[in-house]
Amino acid sequence: MTKIAIFGVGLIGGSLALCYKGKPGFTVVGHSPNPKSVDKLLKRNVVDSATTSMAEAVDGADYIFLCVPVGMLEEYVQQLMNLPLKKGCIITDVGSTKATITESAETMVKDGVFFIGGHPMAGSERHGVEAASSHLFENAFYVLTPAEGTPQAEVDRLTELLKTTKAQIVQVGAREHDDIVGAISHLPHIIAVALVNQVRGYNETNPLYQNLAAGGFRDITRIASSEPMIWRDILVNNRQVLLKLLTDWNLEISRFIELIEKSDGEGIVEQFRMAGEFRSQLPERRKGMITSLFDIYVDIPDHPGIIGQITTLLGNARINLSNIQIIESREDVPGVLRLSFRNQEDADRAVELLSGPYAVHV
Repeated sequence: MTKIAIFGVGLIGGSLALCYKGKPGFTVVGHSPNPKSVDKLLKRNVVDSATTSMAEAVDGADYIFLCVPVGMLEEYVQQLMNLPLKKGCIITDVGSTKATITESAETMVKDGVFFIGGHPMAGSERHGVEAASSHLFENAFYVLTPAEGTPQAEVDRLTELLKTTKAQIVQVGAREHDDIVGAISHLPHIIAVALVNQVRGYNETNPLYQNLAAGGFRDITRIASSEPMIWRDILVNNRQVLLKLLTDWNLEISRFIELIEKSDGEGIVEQFRMAGEFRSQLPERRKGMITSLFDIYVDIPDHPGIIGQITTLLGNARINLSNIQIIESREDVPGVLRLSFRNQEDADRAVELLSGPYAVHV
């Protein structure tokens, strides 16, 4: 029987647990220092057993997943090293920064125990174990960052275990991981927060900013609503990478300042052309660091009961609607009604269903 211990059974940890719970040959134990959280895990049937005791959780464990905030990872590894761990046990994490914990763990792990950094590049706009799903990692990249000297056989063993998640396993160096993820996830979060705060400042003297910021502005700044404490740890932990990225970002902004100052229309066109060309080459349906939106927009007449008709059509077709929003500001938004779905399949089915009676845009 393969024992998997999971510390921090929230969205990611809970989803990992559901990938293995009930599978032949696996037993999953969850850990939380909070007795109420332990009770919740058992009531929700996410794990086979749960405990507040670290020693009990890791007793005989073949794999230990640390799904706690980035700022707590080193502390957890240190505590684990003070416990009797099974020989051959693999400890891994799910943090979105890898260099610090990989290098730190390398100095702490005992003989016969292995640490392999991990980062499943999947998430959700929802949080907590209530949002956990065994399908969360399907088609997502799951990055492993083993330290130099880690036996390839152990990396292969963890890779084989993770195949159950149906993720695509990728192996890269920890620092290379932090450089790339810093650019495609951490920097966009900073930019979104800064942009929202800039508009928030303007709104203090003119509330019309907030009223007109629906639609496109709300969409492109969605990630500014991310959990503050989690992002505090991530940005501080990856600060050297981000300082360089922010310097490069300032250069990009300076280029636009110069183009606008000179009224260089051709230069502006070229910037948008290059960006559009590169963006069109990005994968559309693979899960990534920033949760994909599966939205469609519907133009509808202003008739009583029209929204009820649409939701009824979707419900009768067993299409799961995640959210519905009436758009007041149509800036950059091609419809008066935004329908959001959890996956691309539901969005595609909704488009097919609604395209007859209504004007649908994707």
